[in-house]
Amino acid sequence: QVQLVESGGGAVQTGGSLRLSCAASERLEVHNTMAWFRQAPEKERELVAAATTDDKIDYADSVKGRFTISRNYAKNTVSLEMNNLQPEDTAVYYCNLASVLGAYWGQGTQVTVSS
Repeated sequence: QVQLVESGGGAVQTGGSLRLSCAASERLEVHNTMAWFRQAPEKERELVAAATTDDKIDYADSVKGRFTISRNYAKNTVSLEMNNLQPEDTAVYYCNLASVLGAYWGQGTQVTVSS
């Protein structure tokens, strides 16, 4: 069972920056995707950014140009650099690891952006 541990959430003002990190307890030796999702109150969980082992990266339209996802394969981590944060970015952010072996979720980390 792979465990994902997130860190780096917090509270910032509009225009601020945060960096989220997620560490996986083990490395999967199959093609996989590490991603960040978020869920705001009373809204469905949505994909924010994803990065595959063959270097394909995808972003939600709402974060393009502001957020950057990156993977460190040596450390089994994925990070999300978030710049120019807006109040609508307020949500619980979840790390996800998906492969043919299954899907795993972190416990979530709160990001709050005040105006």
